[in-house]
Amino acid sequence: MASDTAVIEAIDDLPPVPEKKAPRYDRSIIDGSLSRAVWKIAWPTMLTNVIGGLQGMVDHVLVGNLIGAKANAAIGVSIQLWIVVIVFISSIFIGMSVMVARFAGAGQEEKVNRTVYQAFLTAIFMSFGILAPVGYFAAPYLLNLVNAAPEVQTEALPFLRIMYAFSGGMLVFFMLGGALRSAGDARTPMILGIAMTVLNLILNIVLIRGLGPVPAFGTMGSAMGTCIASGSVSLYALWKLWHGGWVVSFPRGGSYAPDWGVIKKLFKFGLPAGIQGIAMNVGGVLMLFFIGSLAQSEAAQAVYAVSYTQLFSLITWTSMGLMGAAASVAGQNLGAGNPDRAKAAVHAAARFGMLGAAFIGFFFFFFPAQLLGIFGLVDPTVVELGTGLLRVLAFSGIFISVALTYTGGLQGTGDTKSPLFISIISQVVIPLGICFVFQRTGTLEPIEVWIAILIGHMTRCALSVIRFSQGKWRGINVDIERTEA
Repeated sequence: MASDTAVIEAIDDLPPVPEKKAPRYDRSIIDGSLSRAVWKIAWPTMLTNVIGGLQGMVDHVLVGNLIGAKANAAIGVSIQLWIVVIVFISSIFIGMSVMVARFAGAGQEEKVNRTVYQAFLTAIFMSFGILAPVGYFAAPYLLNLVNAAPEVQTEALPFLRIMYAFSGGMLVFFMLGGALRSAGDARTPMILGIAMTVLNLILNIVLIRGLGPVPAFGTMGSAMGTCIASGSVSLYALWKLWHGGWVVSFPRGGSYAPDWGVIKKLFKFGLPAGIQGIAMNVGGVLMLFFIGSLAQSEAAQAVYAVSYTQLFSLITWTSMGLMGAAASVAGQNLGAGNPDRAKAAVHAAARFGMLGAAFIGFFFFFFPAQLLGIFGLVDPTVVELGTGLLRVLAFSGIFISVALTYTGGLQGTGDTKSPLFISIISQVVIPLGICFVFQRTGTLEPIEVWIAILIGHMTRCALSVIRFSQGKWRGINVDIERTEA
């Protein structure tokens, strides 16, 4: 009996066993089914992008029916010019995503949060310190650069200036979505994205056509609605990042000043992606130059704006979701020391991409006139041009979808330089070179521009698959110095 009492007293003297802390990050990404892991990250992003794309289509439907094809062309041209700059600034989020995925895969919470905070500081400075003032004053010259018709420029200039000046909220939203997805949470940015899209849609319906005491702002109202909606959602996101509750947050304690070591790494991995984005979108702007030189330039610009920048987004935005999933899952598995799982994850994402692009392409090929009619494009010349483009894009979508998933695999594992060179060759040199040759040797026709786009996408697909298969990404190191709380 005495011995029992002694044992009990000895047990009471032992220190309490600490409770096992639940893992902060989703471990199924590095341990479970790869197809399920890819789909878990991809489907919320795909849904968000599709809903966001549909909202953009509603804008085109509204302005196309209320104002005419010149408004469709104005939004299409302006968005192309806006994206050229916004993609460069957003490149730091690619660098952030590479680092967050690696650190989350390794379970390094402090490094994840510090990376996110430094990405936020950098984005805010570049948005309000560089993009807003430079973009506002450069807008007229950019519209002249792409040969926009005078009536198109009248509609496009106020739209473009608003988008350049008030894009800070959109950038914060992009940053947050990239950070959460890279850490394994794709549902939260989906919910925020849907909320932003619904708010944007309501505002645009009111501001474009007017309602009650609110006047009709026309094309400019679309930009106003976008900036107000993204700014509102981003303010809430910043509050959550500061107070916690998500899988990523701002670090608490220590210095909140810029950490130049982390910022340097953001640009090291992100800058090639930013240059890639600029190269691709400059290529798109120069493609607008060739389209503007066609005999039927206004009709061709309207067709390009609706078919390529809107309808084709049903493929590219879903593929971007798979690209992000491939990057997140591959990056986390490489961070956890599983390079073979990283490779298999990208292959799984590519299979999803091919199936989705083929499904959407079916409607592009067989129902082009009906799709164009939704946007108020019923003129016989416009329908003829649009039918040719959509049927080409039905095949082009399969190639670009596969290319984007392998681009995600390369970027997610830290190889952000290879996609840069691949994009310059496939999205700039080849398609623009084809257009230049046709223009110099005869009269450039719309179908020749459309075929040039297809050949560029085919080239990008082939080069991306080949480069990823070489496996150079396996040896890329990603790290930052740890700080003490």
